[in-house]
Amino acid sequence: MIRLNLIFVTILFFSIGLIAQEKKKEDKTIKISWSGYVKYDAFFDSRQVLAAREGHLMLWPKAPEYDENGNDINASPNFNFLAIQTRLKTAISGPDALGAKTSAMIEAEFFGHTDADINGYRLRHATINLDWEKSGLMMGQFWHPMFALECFPGTVSFNTGMSFAPFSRNPLIKYYYKLNNLKLAITAYSERDFSSKNINGIASPDYIRNSKTPGLNVHLNYTKSNKDKNTSVSTGIIGNWHSMLPELKTSANYITKQLVESYCGAVYLNLKLRPINFKISGVYVENSSGIMMPGGYAVHRIIDPVNQEKDYVPTRNIAGWIDISTTSKKWQPGIFAGYNKNLGTAKSIIDKPGGHGVNIAYIYRISPRLNYYINNLQFAAEFDITAAAFGDNTYSDKAIPLNAKEVINYRVIFGAYYHF
Repeated sequence: MIRLNLIFVTILFFSIGLIAQEKKKEDKTIKISWSGYVKYDAFFDSRQVLAAREGHLMLWPKAPEYDENGNDINASPNFNFLAIQTRLKTAISGPDALGAKTSAMIEAEFFGHTDADINGYRLRHATINLDWEKSGLMMGQFWHPMFALECFPGTVSFNTGMSFAPFSRNPLIKYYYKLNNLKLAITAYSERDFSSKNINGIASPDYIRNSKTPGLNVHLNYTKSNKDKNTSVSTGIIGNWHSMLPELKTSANYITKQLVESYCGAVYLNLKLRPINFKISGVYVENSSGIMMPGGYAVHRIIDPVNQEKDYVPTRNIAGWIDISTTSKKWQPGIFAGYNKNLGTAKSIIDKPGGHGVNIAYIYRISPRLNYYINNLQFAAEFDITAAAFGDNTYSDKAIPLNAKEVINYRVIFGAYYHF
């Protein structure tokens, strides 16, 4: 499979190169540029963690699991070396159309779609862009609109502040309008690689598709920069609505159309000064498994005891993070800190909640880091301390995990990049 992937990628790059040469002969306004990096990661964990791709994408430490002698099986250290984050990006610009500047972008990496497909070549981003100076349209697959490109954590770890900051890439269509320093973006999105989970913890893009309505997002941003002083300020507010249909039929074999509807919001501030880059954000999320944060839903009540149709209620979490780093060109120390609190549900429940990490009462993370840049090379080191408080699988009448106990993982990570 790895050989086939490499052969496919080689043929693809060669073909694109030939097409680009032909296009240049026909129309000199077509431009294609390549960028990306080769990355190597080495990391060590003090215990077993919940993660993807052989531990690379770390979320939080695993809950204790005891053997016959009462020893915690998951209190076992491990390490790994990987290069699967290596990626390639193609930027394409062409002649104007519909009165707009046109461009496209493709970005992919060797991260795979699942652990079984690790080292597989997978799509990250693919967008078609139309720019009318004051407005624009983006169509394709890109960051979830809750992930603010104007303000996100700068961690060495690939999780990019996951569990405290939304993280997902989605098929979407986005329209934006700019007025001086203000920008308003409206996005409709679906789900693909990052999908919401049902009450049994099974992820699928079918849940949002079957709801017949895409997720909707509104993002208002204010950005002002001083190029001479190399300083800037960017702040914004985001609102999001999402619905999913977790089942087409009830356990009694009746058609059901009961949705799980959820609302999310975020505020952020990115202040870049000469010596320091200061970032801070707070988020409120409901049923947030689709954006890689703890969350899910529960059954509020049985609407009809005959057909077993259910009325659902989402779980709620509130999270915040702060990221501080220097802006020097060579040495860049920094630190990330985040906290996530489980707020339970707004209504009473009749059964245990389900989804993703709903048994966690709170999570916190502190991760100091150091980056060193020299020409195309970047070396990075980070010490990640992540704690999670797990309940004993019992819940309050509003889905709050009870009798929570804290476990901590210590991760040391080293990264080396060659940018091009």
